Amino acid sequence: MWVIERTRLPIGGFTSALRNEVHAIDPVLPIQLGPFTLTDRLAERYQYRAMSGMLFLVCAVAALLLASVGLYAVVAHWVSQRTHEIGIRMAIGGNARDILRLVFSQGITTLALGLSIGLAAALLMLPALKAVLIQVSPADPLTLAVTTTVLSAAASLGCLIPARRAIRIDPLRALRSE
Repeated sequence: MWVIERTRLPIGGFTSALRNEVHAIDPVLPIQLGPFTLTDRLAERYQYRAMSGMLFLVCAVAALLLASVGLYAVVAHWVSQRTHEIGIRMAIGGNARDILRLVFSQGITTLALGLSIGLAAALLMLPALKAVLIQVSPADPLTLAVTTTVLSAAASLGCLIPARRAIRIDPLRALRSE
């Protein structure tokens, strides 16, 4: 049984008076716990949800970091595999801007396709997420925007760094490496 009392007094100020009143009503009724504030009781009750939420946040950040590193590695490997082709293009008169445009157009096209599929899949999962999440929108625009921005930055770096490295290679050396 719970006794809830609204007061402006601090908790310690009315503890003995509250115990005396309860014993006056029923002298054999044991009082196991002292008085608590409602805030303390609710915090104790929702502590599991807070810890679960923090765990999910850490896992989400780790997943985003792994996805970003993986995306960077895949795009960087894809560009480095095309060093021979870039060497041929440079040998027949292609300039650095053309090579960067080629690499970025293909990389960003692939990124746009992947993000479109991923966002569509995320939006299809909304009904399942609404049943699990409480007081959180599963289609949070800020979360989707941050995720899209981080993955786009990783793909852009995956295109830029290897493409700049390939542009600096002597075309004859790139052609000889095959």
